[in-house]
Amino acid sequence: MATAPNRFLSGDPLAQRFSEHLHAERNASANTRVGYMMDLGQLATSAWGEAAEPPFPWAELGEARARAFLLELSKSGEAASSVRRKLAAARTFYRYLQGAGLVAANPFSYLRGPKASHALPKTLSPSEVARFLEQPAKDRAAGIVGEETALRDAALFEALYSTGCRIGEMTGADWGDADLERGTMVVTGKGAKDRLVILGGPARQALGRLRDALAVRGAELVARDAPIFLSARGARLSPREAQRTMKRYLAEAGLPTDLTPHKLRHSFATHLLDGGADLRSVQEMLGHASLSTTQIYTHVSVERLKDAVAAAHPRG
Repeated sequence: MATAPNRFLSGDPLAQRFSEHLHAERNASANTRVGYMMDLGQLATSAWGEAAEPPFPWAELGEARARAFLLELSKSGEAASSVRRKLAAARTFYRYLQGAGLVAANPFSYLRGPKASHALPKTLSPSEVARFLEQPAKDRAAGIVGEETALRDAALFEALYSTGCRIGEMTGADWGDADLERGTMVVTGKGAKDRLVILGGPARQALGRLRDALAVRGAELVARDAPIFLSARGARLSPREAQRTMKRYLAEAGLPTDLTPHKLRHSFATHLLDGGADLRSVQEMLGHASLSTTQIYTHVSVERLKDAVAAAHPRG
């Protein structure tokens, strides 16, 4: 099933009002709003076809059509998490319309997507993280990348592993957000909520070297409102570019290239718990609203313990 682009809903007044509601009333990020509009565009395509033009008759979409949408999603081969997210977007949209008195009922109220899988998040071991983090310097020594690029990449990945931040949180940081003397950084997470994260010694040193190199080129590059991580074109580094860069370093280090910056976040949490950190502290550092979200990492630690017992215990 084709996914309608966001512009598909640009002429639909109810969808636009909903997007404004997400921003003003629910403090949703721009990425969240774009995602909701993409999901609603897919719903509109399913209900009225790709040739249909907005505004769409949302009040006419009943439970039968909603169930048909769920069936299409289930047959499309999309991941269970994507199906549940799209249903949640549709359910939230109709809840908004219902609250505004624009529809009588929510056709998605009783629909539930496939159950969540309980696959444990992939992580790197501490030694694998060390191999990965050493790669920018090795590339610089080999002449594969320039000095400033190597300093940027080393600082970016050291900071990601040190703080457990999401890639968008880190690439969105400015120099004014980082206090290298204190070893702290303020990042903006989901729901536009700020939180304080801790920079370890290697991350502070890597960021300091990057700052010094940029300052030589111009004081404006390290001003409080200047992005910490710049692309080759001098703009703020995008999460997508950071992910491509990570895959290249992973390949050169002989590590699985299907790992993403988010796996450094998983590794951060798992290694903290393995080292004895309490769950509440890890929850706060990750910026999780619910402790249950953080608890998945306790399962990773338990699985590692079970593997260790199986390998070493006489009756394991």
